[in-house]
Amino acid sequence: MNVETPRHSATGPLRGIRVLEMGQLIAGPFCGQLLGDLGAEVIKVEDPKNGDPMRQWGQATVKGSSLWWSVLARNKKSVTLNLRTVEGQTAARTLAESADIVVENFRPGSLEKRGLSHEELSRSNPGLIMLRVSGFGQSGPYAKQAGYGSIGEAMGGLRYVVGDPSTPPSRVGVSIGDSLAALFGTIGVLAALQERHTSGLGQVVDSAIYESVLGMMESLVPEWTEEGIQKERSGSTLPKIAPSNVYPTADGQWLIIAANQDTVFRRLAAAMGNPQLADDPEYATHIARGKRQAELDELVAEFSLQFRADDLIDLLNEHSVPVGKIFRVEDMLNDPQYKARRSVVEVDSDDYGTVTMQNAFPRLSRTDTAVRWVGPELGQDTEEVLFQVGYDQNALAELRDKGVIR
Repeated sequence: MNVETPRHSATGPLRGIRVLEMGQLIAGPFCGQLLGDLGAEVIKVEDPKNGDPMRQWGQATVKGSSLWWSVLARNKKSVTLNLRTVEGQTAARTLAESADIVVENFRPGSLEKRGLSHEELSRSNPGLIMLRVSGFGQSGPYAKQAGYGSIGEAMGGLRYVVGDPSTPPSRVGVSIGDSLAALFGTIGVLAALQERHTSGLGQVVDSAIYESVLGMMESLVPEWTEEGIQKERSGSTLPKIAPSNVYPTADGQWLIIAANQDTVFRRLAAAMGNPQLADDPEYATHIARGKRQAELDELVAEFSLQFRADDLIDLLNEHSVPVGKIFRVEDMLNDPQYKARRSVVEVDSDDYGTVTMQNAFPRLSRTDTAVRWVGPELGQDTEEVLFQVGYDQNALAELRDKGVIR
């Protein structure tokens, strides 16, 4: 890929769908990234002075631009609009008239103050779908409180169960709460697009971070309400799921071995040279193994320490036992599965040079997803996009003079 890549998707399943992204940071923009990967035209609205703060976030930058930004803003066009001005709000309403979807993650009430609510925008565009991502949702007593992803992760139950039982609650090493809200929001948007075929009408998709986290918490709630069981931190294991843990090898590596299913445990026992273990009443069933989780983990660890990691992987693969390394980026770049599926791609750009990043997922057999370009320069598409919706050169010059656009 290179900077000459067409600015519209040729194959994506959402080609022809226009998205107006008015959010910033992660929760809204990650949804925009997903929709762009699927082929939608994503027009990202940014403040003309500094743009989205994500342009500076992350641990590494190239020419002052964050590498995180190169991923999160890929496949998007950047339009600058000062939404605090009447002229900026007017331009946003004009853009929304031709949009299928608006994505925003401001604090609830912010768009209403600017005359950009779904009720307002849908008067001239009845089919408009608006995704509203927020910490606590658009209703309820917490709705207008500041709600970052970390707060949603805590309220949704995730933070309490992450980490070792000997330490305070931990966090996952990525912004998982924001990303989950974007994922659930994307599902809602796609469902609303499908429903629009029947009704001809758009609607609001309300994605709360804490609810999106809660939606991933499996049987956390009924285990408490029905049996009084509170899920606790359990480190690298899941309680009563055994053997399924990280195990040491002779060359100082750690492997994931997951053999908690009865048939798989039988295959592991054979690989361990101890097939009778699978018939021992103390280990023969899922429930029995769960009761003896710690001692079973010790047995598997004693076995795994006899092998170098690669040799143990080969042995367990021969016995069809799920096993895998704990990957770092360098492992991903050298792995044959990653290479065969192009899970990581190189994307060319003027600003960054070549950027290596994760590909677009999932894969579709006929209308595939793609990374077409990296995160754009601030405002690089402003004139092109506004010209398409009726602004001539004189109007654009006036907006520039007033600081509405960059």
